[in-house]
Amino acid sequence: MIPNRPHPFHGIYAATLCPLQDDGMLDEAALADHLDACMKAPGMHGLLVNGHAGENFTLSREEKRRVTAIAREVCADRGVIVSGVNAEGSLEAQAHVDDARQAGADAILVFPPFSWALSQDEQMAITHHTVANARARMPMMLYQAGVGAGTMAYTPQVLSALAQLPDVVGVKEGSWEAAAYEANWRMLRRVAPHVAMMASGDEHLLTCFVVGSDGSLVSLAAIAPELVVELDQAVRANDLPRAREINDRLYPLAKAIYGTAPGGRATARLKTCLKLLGRIPSDCMRLPMSPPPSGEVRELERLLAQAGLTG
Repeated sequence: MIPNRPHPFHGIYAATLCPLQDDGMLDEAALADHLDACMKAPGMHGLLVNGHAGENFTLSREEKRRVTAIAREVCADRGVIVSGVNAEGSLEAQAHVDDARQAGADAILVFPPFSWALSQDEQMAITHHTVANARARMPMMLYQAGVGAGTMAYTPQVLSALAQLPDVVGVKEGSWEAAAYEANWRMLRRVAPHVAMMASGDEHLLTCFVVGSDGSLVSLAAIAPELVVELDQAVRANDLPRAREINDRLYPLAKAIYGTAPGGRATARLKTCLKLLGRIPSDCMRLPMSPPPSGEVRELERLLAQAGLTG
């Protein structure tokens, strides 16, 4: 539910995982429990479902619609439900946006198609987002991909144009580089001050929060929701010593999940963390992905304990 207050999309959102059964099919009961646990964290504003951490690129259209519907059933009026849309074609994206609306999402987050890593331009990006949301006209968030993602990462000119589209309410800023984050934050404040800047760099959340943010949509908040919320609150209260203390607990774990090669294994590591914490029964991944090797599992177990998340 979108709250009736100024800046209704500001806040911390957990970018959730998608638990699967050992046969690779959706585990709806585990998913509902996972979403509920994230939403119960004090100060949690909402959930991002069907994001990259939710394996949106491997789920079918019907599965993504079902994930969104479960999120609406579980969360009811407790928070804002943002549903990710990841499709190569604009008309396919439009169908997924329509699904998200019908399934109960409050907003959508449109990801740049993976084919754009080869080439894209301002007009392609504008057309894709405009067509995707042409019928539903939902509040829409953008995704700024990492500086290492080729031309999937919008140039300042493209991001500026997208931010000024009429339905855009936020940017999940995943540049994964502090200087790029700050440049985009300053640009948004200039050209579209109503658009929320949502930090997405799990390895450097403290940096993003200190530079300036309106919240965050991050998968680290699906593992340690209370700590991510508390980090944001400490920075907003100008309690830098407390913020550093929380960051010292989070950083080694975030580095192991996101900053260890290969980076594409981050979702698998997140699932394994949830399994190690006893929050999901299986860390099964949708093929061709697989759970992390035993050495990484042992290291994740050690870092979860070091962060104070176990026991």
